[in-house]
This record gives sequence, C-alpha cells and structure tokens, in this order.
Amino acid sequence: MDMPSGIKRVSAFLLSLLIALALLPIAPAQAEESQKTVRVGWYDSTFNTTDEFGRRSGYAYEYQCKIAAYTGWNYEYVSASWPVLLQMLIDGEIDLMSDISYTEERAELMLYPSLPMGTEEYYIFVAPGCTEVFPEDSASLNGKRVGVNKGSIQTGMFLDWCAQRGIEVELVELTCEEDESVQMLHDGKLDAFITLDSYSDPKSLVPVWKIGSSDFYFAVNKERPDLLAELNQALNRLQNENRYFNQQMFERYFTHTGSNAFLTSDETDWLAQHGTIRVGYQDNYLAFCAEDPETGKLTGALRDFLDYASGCLANAELDFEARSYPTASAAIEALKSGEIDCMFPCNLSSYDGESMQLVMTPSMMRTDIYAVVRSSDLADFDKREHVIVAVNEGNPNYDVFLLDNFSKWRVVRYPTTQDCLKAVADGVADCVLISSYRYNNISRLCDKYNLITLSTGVALDYSFALCTGETELYSILAKAIGQVPTSTVSASLSHYLTQDARFSLNDFIMDHLQLVSIVVVALLALILALLLRSQRAE
Repeated sequence: MDMPSGIKRVSAFLLSLLIALALLPIAPAQAEESQKTVRVGWYDSTFNTTDEFGRRSGYAYEYQCKIAAYTGWNYEYVSASWPVLLQMLIDGEIDLMSDISYTEERAELMLYPSLPMGTEEYYIFVAPGCTEVFPEDSASLNGKRVGVNKGSIQTGMFLDWCAQRGIEVELVELTCEEDESVQMLHDGKLDAFITLDSYSDPKSLVPVWKIGSSDFYFAVNKERPDLLAELNQALNRLQNENRYFNQQMFERYFTHTGSNAFLTSDETDWLAQHGTIRVGYQDNYLAFCAEDPETGKLTGALRDFLDYASGCLANAELDFEARSYPTASAAIEALKSGEIDCMFPCNLSSYDGESMQLVMTPSMMRTDIYAVVRSSDLADFDKREHVIVAVNEGNPNYDVFLLDNFSKWRVVRYPTTQDCLKAVADGVADCVLISSYRYNNISRLCDKYNLITLSTGVALDYSFALCTGETELYSILAKAIGQVPTSTVSASLSHYLTQDARFSLNDFIMDHLQLVSIVVVALLALILALLLRSQRAE
C-alpha cells in the first residue's frame, strides 16, 4: 500500500536531515584532539637556549619540534632549573621534560618512551687555574666540596666512583640554575662541580675526570599515558626515517663543547716534547691545498683549517709546519720515512690503511665526485657495463674510491690531469674522476675538448693520514678536527674554488693560438703599411 504523500515528505525530510548530520565536518573536534598543548620543561643549557632576539634553539628544542611534526603538539614552555622541573614533572605541573636518564626509581614516578634521545657523558669539573685538584691524582679530591644537581643520576655515579678510589668528599646537592652553580665554583663555594660534558664552557669549566655515561630520554608525567603513546610513535617514525638523527644532533650541539676542547695531560706532554707538527700536503691541488708560487707557502682550504685548528683547543696551542710534495703518494712516502708527522689529503680504507701501517683521522673535508665524459656519451654513460677511467699517477685516493664504488671499471694512468682529459677526448678512456671543488681548474680544458661532467652520486672524505702507533698525535688531531666547524671548512673550499679558476693571458693565448697568430700578423701588416705610407709621404 502506498504511503500518504505527507508521510513521504516527512520521511524524506528526516532522511535528508540524518544525511546532513552525518556529513557535518568533524575536523574541528579532531583538530582540537590532535592539537594538544603540552607543558614542557625549559632549563637553560645546550639543550635549551634563547638568543638575544628571543629565538629558541638547542638539542631538546629542535628534537621537540621534530616530534611536534609527527604529533601536532603545541608546546607551552615552563622555565626553571633542571632539579625543580624534574619535581614538577613528578607532581604533574608539567607534562614533558627532556634529558632524563633512566633509573628504576624514576620509572615508578614517570613514564619513559621506548627509544632514547641520545647518550651523554658526566664529568667532574674545576674552575680554570685550580691548584688544589689534579687530573693525575684523584686523591686530591679528598675533603673537597663537590656540587651536583639534586636528583640527578650523576649523584649515584659519583658516589660509586669515589667508593672505588677510597675518596671522601662533602657532597652539595644543588637546585639552582647551571650558571649559578658555575658561579659558586668560581666564588670558592665549591671545589668541583659535576655535570654533563656538553654543559661545560672552556672559559669557565675545566674537565678533570669522567665518572660515567648513560642514555637520556624524554620523560612524560605519570598521568599522561596518551602523550607517551604519541611520543613513542613519533620517536619510532623519526628514528626509522633517519636512523642517524641522534648522532647528527650530538654532532651539531655537543661536538664543539666540553672535554673535546681539552687535551689530556698525556697529550700535552707529547706536544711539549714533540713541538711543531709537520704536515705534508699534495701540491697543485686547489681548492684543497697547493704551494703558492709567489710566497712558497701553503695556500688553500688546508691552510685555513690549520690556522683555525692551531688555536681551537682550550688548554694548548698547536704549531703546524706545512711541506709540499708533488703527489699524494710522495707525501705518504715522506710520512713513512719520518720526514713529516701526517699528510693530507688521504682517503685510504681501513684495510688499505692497515696494509700500509697508516691510520686515518676523522674526516676533515668532503667533496662530491664527478665523472668527466664526452658530451656525446652523456645520455648513455650510466648504462655502460665496461668503463675505462683515466687516473693521475701518484694519487691513491682515487684508487681506493674506485675499489669501493666502481670496482669493475678498468684504470689507465697518465702523468697529468690534462693528459687524462685528452685521453677521454681522443676516445682512449671513457671518463676522468674529478672533485666538485676541482672542476673550475679543468673547465677551460673541458670546453676545449667538448667534455661535460656527470655526478657519480658518491662523495669522497679527505683526512689526515699518520703512522700506526702515534696514538697521542691521533687524539690531538681528532680533537682539533672536531673543533673546526664544518661551515668554516665549506666556506674556505668555496673561496679557493674561485681562486683556482684564475684565467691568465697566457692561458688565452695557448687556447686560441691560431686566432692570436692571425691577429698578430694583421697588426704587423698594418704597422708595415703605415710605415711605408709615411716614407712615401716624406
């Protein structure tokens, strides 16, 4: 039986109303749920800093911003000292705090995620010029007043450290800001202060002994398991997408601080006995290094690096003497014979270094590697199965690079880079490998031979090489390398990249010899004609 028309209209209206209600946007409610305001602890340190313009930065701050990208959190920053904030986290006055090491006692009072945000080291520091505490004698700490942040994991580590050495101290648990603790050290109210390695300023704190290390975490208030679930998900996504994120953060914020800026007593003793560090380098290798033809001294990014490194350590000055050699191989031979203490540039693998009884320092400079090919081969070069690569004689760095990345390529050797490029142009070889910072040096020849560059997609690290067994020198150079900012090295390489491309009148004449000859003949003919005309007129 058909329904009355009135009931049909009411039914249709109700159905439309239900559909409209179902389709109403729910985004505001979802947005309100996802845009949680999280009260986070803010304590002045390498983890949290504010510049003169009020702009925030630091290890924890940047990490929190990355987490917010995955969670949508908004942060409300609550400022206090680290010990005070730790208690506020336990009491529920803040929701999240960074740089908290794990202990079973703390795990009963707060929530920990599954992944740490990094690893930190703890040191005993004294004021510069301290004459009562000596690094070589831990017993000199007996009876001293030692400050440590109240509630920190360093307290237990330090007491264990003292017990192992039979040392008794007066422990002072602090709740003030880091700067106030350091000032107490300088005012004589403390004889030593225990804190993170990353907190130390070489001008105000001198590291004496390392007492331990641990992973550190973000921690969440016990009553906020919802935040913990989102934090765990964000940390897993972040560290899965960049498994080196924690390491990169450490290198950005901690490498240039703390104990890394100080030489140990063994290292300073070695330096005092040895004196000047003799550095061998490859000549004619700008933008990296070369001997200035006018002064006979080192030029290039290596010179700038050594200038910076000589004064970068807090308790020592380094004196370098640079000596040039025609090839990297010649510099390595000089290293083995004892003429020099280290050489640059070197890129030996661990295996090759062990075979040659050499060790590599951490990387000082990095460069992208190009393949120089014929313009006609650009489209299909990467599809070739058999490639002949022209390599300069006396350069083991490219030999190692090829073994590591293009082991099936066949090598042919030539005395100079120009000979290598000529071989490619003549079809004898298929490519030449060149550093991205060296291309300007050959760009003129590439234009002449109709050659073009192709990125290999691989970078090459350059380090110092030194003889196996030189442990103190290795440590000194490694610390100096860690103190020289990457941005300084990059700026120097870019500067000498343009310096290397200077184009002389002689270069122009050699490249356009035929044209220059025609112009010279024409000028001579014109001068002769003018002379003849002048004679006739007389």
